[in-house]
Amino acid sequence: MVDEIDVLRALAHPVRWGILQRLAAEPGICACDFTEFFDVSQPTISAHLKVLREAGLVTTQRKGATICYTLVAARLGALAGQLGAMAATAPSAPGWTAAPAAAPGTAVTSPGGRLR
Repeated sequence: MVDEIDVLRALAHPVRWGILQRLAAEPGICACDFTEFFDVSQPTISAHLKVLREAGLVTTQRKGATICYTLVAARLGALAGQLGAMAATAPSAPGWTAAPAAAPGTAVTSPGGRLR
């Protein structure tokens, strides 16, 4: 079974994080379509998708000759619940303010507008 550390490691890479953001905005994206969003090769995208799949964050569905990916809501929800529970018990540090949350579906991009 994949533990929380493996999930956090999977989330820690900017391209994998961007893939999850894309899937949140547009579920069911074909593996070959991710190259238009990221400045990496198709084999690199496939390697990132494998890590996300092994961490239980995405699932696949074959549509003809293509493989489409979707988020696993239960896995993300469980992690969100654990982090929320930790946050609820954490004291506020003096002078500490959280960074504003990004709008859903947004990602940090390079000057050309593509994630690396």
